[in-house]
Amino acid sequence: MKITVVGTGYVGLVTGTCFAETGNDVTCVDIDINKVNKLSAGQITIYEPGLEKLFERNLKEGRLHFTINLAEGIREAQVIFLALPTPPGEDGSADLSYILRVADQLGELMQDYKVIVDKSTVPVGTADKVHAAVLKSAKVEFDVVSNPEFLREGVAVEDFMKPDRVVIGTSSERARKVMGDLYAPFVRQGNPIIYMDEKSAELTKYAANSFLATKISFMNEIAILCEKLGADVDMVRRGIGSDDRIGKRFLFPGIGYGGSCFPKDVQALVKSSQEVQYDFRILDAVMDVNEKQKLFLLPKISAYYKGNLKGRHFALWGLAFKPNTDDIREAPALYIIDALVKEGATVSVFDPEAMANVKGVIGDKVTYAENQYAALDKADALIIATEWSVFRTPDFDRIADTLKEKVVFDGRNLFEVPRMQELGFFYESVGRKPSTL
Repeated sequence: MKITVVGTGYVGLVTGTCFAETGNDVTCVDIDINKVNKLSAGQITIYEPGLEKLFERNLKEGRLHFTINLAEGIREAQVIFLALPTPPGEDGSADLSYILRVADQLGELMQDYKVIVDKSTVPVGTADKVHAAVLKSAKVEFDVVSNPEFLREGVAVEDFMKPDRVVIGTSSERARKVMGDLYAPFVRQGNPIIYMDEKSAELTKYAANSFLATKISFMNEIAILCEKLGADVDMVRRGIGSDDRIGKRFLFPGIGYGGSCFPKDVQALVKSSQEVQYDFRILDAVMDVNEKQKLFLLPKISAYYKGNLKGRHFALWGLAFKPNTDDIREAPALYIIDALVKEGATVSVFDPEAMANVKGVIGDKVTYAENQYAALDKADALIIATEWSVFRTPDFDRIADTLKEKVVFDGRNLFEVPRMQELGFFYESVGRKPSTL
């Protein structure tokens, strides 16, 4: 099948590459000529484990193409995916200007029947808006489908190739057949394609992300309560996660969620609720808890240094909002850095993939170390903000020898408290009793 993907960001590039991997002929369209030139030359523009190998193979086999010309890109396409940014506006609502601008052009450019697919995360009613925008100048038949993505950064290729489910929102039997044929290779093991109306599909994505964000914030509140009551959040997590009705995932406490999805999707669902005069109080609380949680370690750090951080130097491991990605959007590490610098401290940072992105945002506000141990040089303490695998079993002797004091503030609970106690570290984590020097 011939497919066009408009937008070569995270969702667009994963979508286009994975569809090419199953034999489709895919053209990706983007207005950024520098990005298109890089991709056409074989230079991948995002970090995602497993994607580069598929990207290089399908580019070499001639199944993956890139262009800045929308008319050329869609000419022979049977399906057009819109994988464009929907950033939050000042009021929290999703900005649909990128999607609707392309929709306006599609009506003029299409010369035969197309299925236009909203792949971006969009508010309820967007399919209707896209349909109206295309219809203004369309001379041929077309359908608009909602097909939300459920990709987790760090395992996006696996999520796309072996999805838990595929959600397709359409009221057209013609479009339903096209989409069913397209996704058939991905659901051979019986994972379902769930068909529904467009509005239900649009809401499904927001509801899923908001529910997961709620689990995270709930567990972070339980962690705070554990510290006040003298309980251990890891024991509580295991106890409730063994209940099939609750499940084990998204119950790990920490310093809040970030990234490109949860923050803006929760905010957008709240805004959509307000537009129909509904007060979504649970999600208001979820956002409030998460904002506070990003700085959860700061009072602990401040207390250890008796309220004076001026002149202190900290090592920070982890900048991405989660491991196995270079995405720093809404990353808790950035909030921690900002708070420490405002208090007069300095920070040396290391992240396996995200340092270039951070430097592009905050410049020389921090020192960028060449490896995790170099970041420790002359540091008063170590702060852990992202649970990269490389941080899980470090050389503790080397940490102890390099830090001025054996002090660790862990926002991701990477280490066991008794082990840190045995090693002689002062170790503060989330929802557990601290070990002391």
